[in-house]
Amino acid sequence: MIVRWGPLDLVSEVCAEIGIVEPLLVASSRWDDLDLRLAPAARWHEVPSIRVEEAASLARDGVVAIGGGSAIDLGKAISATARIPLVSVPTTYSGAEWTTFFGVRDPQRRMRGGGAGALLGGIVYDVGMTVDLPLATTVGTAMNAIAHCAEALYAHGHTAEADEKALEGAQLISEFLPRVAASPRDRDLRTELLRGACHGGEALAGSMLALAHAMAQAIGGAYGLPHGTLNGICLPPVLRFNTRHAPAAVRAFGEAVGGDGAARVEELTALGGVTRLRELGVPEADLPALAASTAQRGGNQANPHPATPTEIEQLLRSVW
Repeated sequence: MIVRWGPLDLVSEVCAEIGIVEPLLVASSRWDDLDLRLAPAARWHEVPSIRVEEAASLARDGVVAIGGGSAIDLGKAISATARIPLVSVPTTYSGAEWTTFFGVRDPQRRMRGGGAGALLGGIVYDVGMTVDLPLATTVGTAMNAIAHCAEALYAHGHTAEADEKALEGAQLISEFLPRVAASPRDRDLRTELLRGACHGGEALAGSMLALAHAMAQAIGGAYGLPHGTLNGICLPPVLRFNTRHAPAAVRAFGEAVGGDGAARVEELTALGGVTRLRELGVPEADLPALAASTAQRGGNQANPHPATPTEIEQLLRSVW
């Protein structure tokens, strides 16, 4: 996969290297005025969308997706359906650009399916696309990235190379997220935070998701809630749970972020203002059903010790 850091001009260069001449451009209407130096075959503005087949029918030789995880996941779904390469331009810290699997959400952001098999052609990182991110989105998507780093260290199938990327990413996010929160328009600080998210995505690509992501997916998919914020809430209790089952990995993560890993994640999550599930409107009465749903997910099965529904419900209650 081709990875470039620099201005948006690089999108056309990456497309040319891959052989994309008339891509489908997937991006919300806020990005209509961007000069990509491309002649897209069509534009798709509904993000997220369940109309994947319809979007894929407009695609010719490639897809360019601009946005956060929702836009890039939609681009991956189209890529997998049409069997054409994808070039991603991330505007948040989600890390979705590194994996071939995707979720399909409706316009209300409720989960409606998913799959795998995207053809990843390239990524262009332009830090200028991130400087206007609101604080909540900055923190939330960065917490998704740091959860990638943590889980890549202990999910089944993790590798030494993925571990290295995970630790690099965790250190950068822990150091630079508070600084970005204090100086949100500082491009140098944003660059280092984006680099941390990039490492987290690369670590995820070389490993798997685990229990915290499974919890976040179950909750977010049910209510259309922000995935990154949920990861920031769910990761600390899972780290404490996994101290018994993967102590070396949890300890390494803590060292990377500068101390107690769970406590540090709580501090970083608090920068976004939301730290409890009830603040997002999750009904307490739904926690048993959410725990049962989480237990069946692949992320839980890839955890060092797959948690039972009862254990997961206890974790959920601890952050409700």
